[in-house]
Amino acid sequence: MEAGRRNLLLTGARLSALAAMAAAGATLAGSEAGGGAQRGRSRGAAQAGEGANGAGYPFSLGVASGSPLPTAVVLWTRILYDPFSAAAMPPLALSVRWEVAHDEAFRSIAARGTAMAPPELAHSVHVDVSGLAPGRWYWYRFMLGDAVSPTGRTRTAPAPDSTPSALKLAVASCQHWEFGSYAAHRHIAAAAPELVAFLGDYIYEWGAYQRQHPQRAVRVDESFTLDQYRARYAQYKSDPDLQAAHHAAPWILTWDDHEVANDYAGDRDERLSASFAARRAAAYQAYYEHQPIRLDVQAGGYGSLRMHQRYDWGRLARFHVLDNRQYRAPQACTVGRGGSSSVYWRECAALRDPAREMLGAEQQRWLEQGLKQSKARWNILAQQTLMAGGSQVPLVNGDDGRYWTDGWDGYPAARQRLYRALRGSGAANPLVLSGDVHTFYAAELTPDGRRPASAANPVLAHEFCGTSITSGSRPQARTLQYVDMNPQLKYGRSDKRGFMLFTITPERSSVQFQGLDDVRNPASPIATLASFTVPSNTNTKMGSGLIKSATFN
Repeated sequence: MEAGRRNLLLTGARLSALAAMAAAGATLAGSEAGGGAQRGRSRGAAQAGEGANGAGYPFSLGVASGSPLPTAVVLWTRILYDPFSAAAMPPLALSVRWEVAHDEAFRSIAARGTAMAPPELAHSVHVDVSGLAPGRWYWYRFMLGDAVSPTGRTRTAPAPDSTPSALKLAVASCQHWEFGSYAAHRHIAAAAPELVAFLGDYIYEWGAYQRQHPQRAVRVDESFTLDQYRARYAQYKSDPDLQAAHHAAPWILTWDDHEVANDYAGDRDERLSASFAARRAAAYQAYYEHQPIRLDVQAGGYGSLRMHQRYDWGRLARFHVLDNRQYRAPQACTVGRGGSSSVYWRECAALRDPAREMLGAEQQRWLEQGLKQSKARWNILAQQTLMAGGSQVPLVNGDDGRYWTDGWDGYPAARQRLYRALRGSGAANPLVLSGDVHTFYAAELTPDGRRPASAANPVLAHEFCGTSITSGSRPQARTLQYVDMNPQLKYGRSDKRGFMLFTITPERSSVQFQGLDDVRNPASPIATLASFTVPSNTNTKMGSGLIKSATFN
């Protein structure tokens, strides 16, 4: 954790904290003596936004937890009375109390303390609670004066040498406010997962600042500054269904492009803007301020916030959480601007350049080491975008193929390095989890994505790509053409929004593709569109072969 920077902010802030609480007493929460009455308020009344003195409810963005370790988990909140009026917050640090309990009624307290919410970090609070027991549920909450946050449920990872009987995992991505309700998050919360993996595009950088999800998208109010990105997160996190999904379980997260700007690659955006580095640093800081993650800032400050992390779920699963954005080379063969395009293989020599990176050399070495050292039954690569080959035209001859350059198809040499790492590491049962393309896909990854799997072209891993929470996609007929044209793709569904729900056991991993009836309807029901099961290969450490069973609706 970047203790130096945060402590510098907080040390100065502590001197003003008592004055802040006193000065804000009439504005904030009142005395602790009134805490019992506030705790008795219903969650609905609290979220209606009216505090004890009419000042508003300080926990309007809810709470969250994430980055679970066997004895620790990160708790998060942000003090903000009105998600659409951050300017009304006092420019003073606030002292926030927190509690972690063994039970939902908070009769048995496991840990408690205070944390500062400094204005320099948008009054966000990150508490890395340690000393917890492995593999168990906890409940947590924050308190400011007599205001009490919603209660969140979290859990620690299992003990390192244990093998849990199962893990229930929800996987989601791509939740553009403009394109529908967050009904999928309501269903994630109802599924009661033990862990949620979010694979990027938590926010989108543009859209009107509206309290309700609109019926149509209007491209306005693009974010460029720290305050603008903070406002965007506040808008998204004001949604009660998203809050409910955060309250249900700990999250592990990575980002994609829209947390900063569409199709950015490393230090280059579509505009080829000379000021993009400052924009990216602002977006990265806002991301940290609004997520339950540990701070790991490299030499470049917030402009180089490290996102690739490793999480072990006992010996059942190891999660290798990747960052496909920060270290990649610019997209190939885009003329006159930055960003992506679709290009023919034969016409874009840069696609064949072996030096072009997706993960960057350091992250590639880190991944190879984590795979080689893994003792887990399942090795799960949680990353942003579709890894399977996805030509947009039929593959008849050797130089055929038309590819979108923002995904792994635009970085074929980097993909081959990753495949060689999988094959050479001996890591057991690799699974690749993906998002970004707003489509459900099931795929079998082979060294040569242009040919069917065979003894000479073995399955290295299985990939399951989730659709979006809201963001739109192509017509289903076109997706079926993609599946027909690309040997690695076994299933595709682009006309539904939703999420993936996994059950991972030592014997098998099963996934259900969960699709909403109507993304515009906050009360939309959901149904299982397809399900797949991959058996654990207990005899070797290579991929476990063909998907053994599937059902479709």
